[in-house]
Amino acid sequence: MAKLRHVALAVQDVEASAKFYSETFEMEIVGKTESPIASGLYLSDGTVCLALLNYKTDEAAGLERGKDYVGIHHFGFWCDDLDRQGATIKDNGGEYFMDLPLEKDSLYYEAKYRDPDGVIFDITQNGWVGATK
Repeated sequence: MAKLRHVALAVQDVEASAKFYSETFEMEIVGKTESPIASGLYLSDGTVCLALLNYKTDEAAGLERGKDYVGIHHFGFWCDDLDRQGATIKDNGGEYFMDLPLEKDSLYYEAKYRDPDGVIFDITQNGWVGATK
């Protein structure tokens, strides 16, 4: 079983976007990321993690979008078994995209895939900061 618990927005100004979403929707800023692919903040409504990300390279954002893209970038499902879910994704026409971070034992590990239309989404067994299973 998998549950939608994560939405990532590509934004140009992480702080301004965080201010808007936290003040407008009473979301709490629950974490920060500074990774090789993006800088960002994580917000939560108590159930779902909203990631506000400023991508550092066109490759990290996905070449079809590029690092200057603004909008919904990807979403994520919290699942029970990464290997089984990954196989199900592939069986249904999805394709593997990348892992972040690269260590599967990391608290914030997620595997990224593309659906048959090319839409990016992640799966994780560990969840996201501010999300509940």
